[in-house]
Amino acid sequence: MSDLTHVELLWLKNRIENYIRFGKTVENRIIDKSRRVVAFAPGGIFAFVRWTANDFGTIASRIDILRAVGAGKRCSTVAYVRPGADILLTVVGWPNVERVLQVIDAIEAIGIDPVDASPEYWRHVHSRFSARENPRPYTRRRHEAWLLRRRIEP
Repeated sequence: MSDLTHVELLWLKNRIENYIRFGKTVENRIIDKSRRVVAFAPGGIFAFVRWTANDFGTIASRIDILRAVGAGKRCSTVAYVRPGADILLTVVGWPNVERVLQVIDAIEAIGIDPVDASPEYWRHVHSRFSARENPRPYTRRRHEAWLLRRRIEP
């Protein structure tokens, strides 16, 4: 059993688009012109965006920020993700997805790769969105505190 978390990405013009918004892949396997599978090492954080449409427009949009898990570790089931992942954030519906994309853009704007942001921050964003509140911004100071805490945790 592989220690990697695999994500199937699919693109069908004007119908389905599954893509990675951020994350450090360790494998990229092309299946055909509309499908590929990427893999993440255990502990890797990534944003997985899914969008589906029909003849009348968008019918579903979703973003999940996930942490890859190792083989045999506890995880949640997520469509297109094998074996599953630790869910840090999930939002459904384009207005909510757009807000998460804006949070990601804001983190990148201060020079931080969202992959390196604190996992607790993504849970905070999820909780605030669930309560229909705005999340606190991710700042350099907050990021430095996360890096220091990560160094001393076992």
